[in-house]
Amino acid sequence: MFSHLREDIACILERDPAARSRFEVLTCYPGLHALMLHRLAHACWGRGWRWLGRFISHLSRWLTGIEIHPGARFGRRVFIDHGMGIVIGEMAEVGDDCTIYQGVTLGGTSLVKGAKRHPTLEPGVIVGANACVLGGFTVGAGARVGSGAVVTKPVPPGATAVGNPARIIAAEDDAKRETAAARMGFSAYGVTQGDDPMAQAMKGLIDNAAGHEHQIAMLWQAIEKLSGQARELPAQACVPQDAHTTEQFDAERLNRLVR
Repeated sequence: MFSHLREDIACILERDPAARSRFEVLTCYPGLHALMLHRLAHACWGRGWRWLGRFISHLSRWLTGIEIHPGARFGRRVFIDHGMGIVIGEMAEVGDDCTIYQGVTLGGTSLVKGAKRHPTLEPGVIVGANACVLGGFTVGAGARVGSGAVVTKPVPPGATAVGNPARIIAAEDDAKRETAAARMGFSAYGVTQGDDPMAQAMKGLIDNAAGHEHQIAMLWQAIEKLSGQARELPAQACVPQDAHTTEQFDAERLNRLVR
């Protein structure tokens, strides 16, 4: 038990720049307190003392604002940051080195007793604030669940899940999107603090299309002018009727749709 506690304190000091000392972490971090009480509740649950396990869990919820069912399983060095409003169901499994932020729900969608109703987080998973992971599937090692995402299907290792319903972005696709984003002058992931990468990509494509519309209009205007001068004919006679010599692409309206 004490080795787990030392590891938990060390991982908080490593992952939270606001943590200043071991004593501060031990006395002022509700996520650490919730894990300590959960280990006691889980031990009671495993010995068949179900009511006592539930009572300790209920007491922990009252003290910390974090609700963890005594049947849930936790690995080592799990960091619950802030933690208020977290709900973790009976059959949830949280692997080593996972990080869970406030408002997260690891819940179930099935009412079948005895079935695997709650998710499994493999080692190194990060679940952003107010995300919901619902169902008896697995979130692969090193995966990330964005803030506010609603995940109802498995997430491959190293992938990112964002949005509602969540879209799965494979690790290699995520890297390619970052490279393209750097060339286009915006960041599709990370620095926008949880903005949907798909929406950012759409905005980039809309801006790109608006630029093309402007260039095409300028080209037709130039052709219209040169044709009229060269042939001494009305300029309109030398330009097709369906040629767009004025811009009609409303980029701002489309950008508002994907915000």
